[in-house]
Amino acid sequence: MVRAGVRAILARDPGIEVVAEAGDGEEALALTRLHRPDVVLLDIHMPGLDGLTAVAHFRREPEPVGVIMLTTFGQDAYVTRALEDGADGFLLKADDPRELLNGVRAVGAGGAYLSPRVAGRVIARLRAHRAAHPHRPLDRLTDREREVLACIGAGLSNAEIAGRLHLVEGTVKAHVSAVLMKLGVRNRVEAAIAAYEAGLTPSGT
Repeated sequence: MVRAGVRAILARDPGIEVVAEAGDGEEALALTRLHRPDVVLLDIHMPGLDGLTAVAHFRREPEPVGVIMLTTFGQDAYVTRALEDGADGFLLKADDPRELLNGVRAVGAGGAYLSPRVAGRVIARLRAHRAAHPHRPLDRLTDREREVLACIGAGLSNAEIAGRLHLVEGTVKAHVSAVLMKLGVRNRVEAAIAAYEAGLTPSGT
């Protein structure tokens, strides 16, 4: 029933095609290897290989795929583990259906996406953590890398960053990799939060 509801929401968008459905994490991995989708939606609670465990498996795949966690639960522990393991997005089933479409579009374009309700709690949690720990070494970033980080914080995809900064997309990818490495973060979601906390992203973005 849940998968049918998700499919119905995604079918509203002519730019999104659902290529497969899976009942558990192992099947999701097998179907991903077969169809090579741009985005995979994983439920945290699945039989066999659960969604949180599956994220790490997807990150070891030779061809990258965007991973969004979709769950009824928004506990901080779930969110933290999913992001640390490399998830590109986190959505709640109780969110407005438009959030699902927004998330799939954003991650499909190479960006990251958090449910607004999740994002507020993640930022609050990280602020509390940073109060007791050194700030991320933004001073290690070049001016261009700071510009790229600001764009990541604004939710732009690599193609959109290339257009804004008048760069080729391959150069943007190199800058994004350098930013993630220098900040010591695993994905664009954590980089976006770092940009927000550093004041590189307007609060209204």
